[in-house]
Amino acid sequence: MHLYHENISSQLRTKINHYKIFKELPFLPEERESTTILLGGFTMKHDLLVRAAIEGLGYKVEHLPTPQIQAYHTGREFCNNGMCNPAYFTIGNLIQFLFHLVQKGMTKEEILKKYVFLTVGACGPCRFGMYENEYRLALRNAGFDGFRVLVFQQVSGFKQTDENSGLVMNEEFFLGIIKAILIADLLNDFFYKVKPYEINQGETDLVLNKLVKNIYNDLKNEQKILNSLLKKIKLNDYKLYFLIIRELLVNKYRRSLSIARNEMKKIQVDNLREVPIVKITGEFWAQTTEGDGNFKIFKYLLNEGCEVIIEPIMNWLLYLLFDANQYLTDRRKITYKNFPKKVSYYKNKILIKIAEDLINKEYNKFRKYFLDIPEKLSNQYILAEIANPYYNNHAKGGEGHLEVAKSIYYTKNFLAHMILSVKPFGCLPSTQSDGVHALVTAKYPEMIFLPIETSAEGEINAYSRVQMALSEAKQKCKTEIEYAYERTSLKKEKIKEFLFKHPEYMQAGFKIKRLPGVISRTANFIYYIKGIINK
Repeated sequence: MHLYHENISSQLRTKINHYKIFKELPFLPEERESTTILLGGFTMKHDLLVRAAIEGLGYKVEHLPTPQIQAYHTGREFCNNGMCNPAYFTIGNLIQFLFHLVQKGMTKEEILKKYVFLTVGACGPCRFGMYENEYRLALRNAGFDGFRVLVFQQVSGFKQTDENSGLVMNEEFFLGIIKAILIADLLNDFFYKVKPYEINQGETDLVLNKLVKNIYNDLKNEQKILNSLLKKIKLNDYKLYFLIIRELLVNKYRRSLSIARNEMKKIQVDNLREVPIVKITGEFWAQTTEGDGNFKIFKYLLNEGCEVIIEPIMNWLLYLLFDANQYLTDRRKITYKNFPKKVSYYKNKILIKIAEDLINKEYNKFRKYFLDIPEKLSNQYILAEIANPYYNNHAKGGEGHLEVAKSIYYTKNFLAHMILSVKPFGCLPSTQSDGVHALVTAKYPEMIFLPIETSAEGEINAYSRVQMALSEAKQKCKTEIEYAYERTSLKKEKIKEFLFKHPEYMQAGFKIKRLPGVISRTANFIYYIKGIINK
């Protein structure tokens, strides 16, 4: 026994080497002109406009291509087992790009010196919090040990870096990114709402591709002007207020958007097509990417003749503000007892409210240029109230209560025929939501809800399951349209004759009034055109 205690004491006296987070080489200010920042992970429109926002501040930027299935296998080769699809696709895509640079003749030392990767990070209950270090491990395994990964946090506010960093994450940096994401959200929303109805195939693509190029140049030039202006005047603590006021008062993209608006109006659409409406929900990355990470599900649904309701990234920003507001409210009685802390509490509450209002105001301002076709941003407080009986708003991770809330909201308000939830294989937060959906679909039997896990090898199985659910959604849409014809006593041929004489009703800019309880755009159009024909 005495010997046993001596051994334990000896072990306790041994120096313990605690784990410390990896410290990588810094990105220095003098390297800005020679170093390219790589970014990627959203849709191509988002990546391109975010690139413009950062390039305009004086950086060299390049966006990675949309990750495809080979990127997944590359990620699996160099990453740990047990990661989810977004990690494999993202890091695999980066490693493939670096291998391509080697094939073009660059040495690995040159690559480490001339390139850095910018990504988003966060802590949390799922694997997302580990991505940053997993990326570094995979890069080391692939032979790029020391390749720099720059991270900006999406929680606890966007953390800024000082002027001694190669990438200065300051107010103009984050506001530029937010502005780029906002416009890209609207571009994508408009595309998926108009594309299924276009008469001249490819017309929507041509109009928006031209607009994306113009916005890219405008956004980049605006950031250059702003950067030059801020170097001349020192605003210190008032810089954020100056930037917000300037953004509200000066519309830098009016000319490009006004020209595009006129072209959007002229897109010819067929509002008599039987087009089921599918709302996409699920894990953030899986519901956003346009590549093999979600089986190219948007393109697949378009080819199946569906209208796709995508989820704007700006809704996620509003969710983060909602979460911050909830955090303050929950701790009010515990933390904010004395007067100075009460003042701090109300100040933060007011700032969150102002931020929410500014985001919605800006979004609606730009929506007008897109003929008000994209949806308004979601009211996070209404969604929380809807989900609360089924999913605790305080349960964090992934999209939290949003998957459940959106399924109910789009079903209850007759906005979609079908809800399609896409998520990586084994995604814990989304799996929880799927479990709750068993109760939700029992409560709302009219809901067509389908969850699919995007394990990279399961594409055929996923398409098969989507086809089965879509057949039900298509029948639901068809029944709704047939009932509209019957109720209005109109024939399709008669409406076509009227439209031939009045082509203005076949333009994308024509507003169709929605009726309560009617989902289909075509059914709503039939009811609306009945009143016009009668006049």
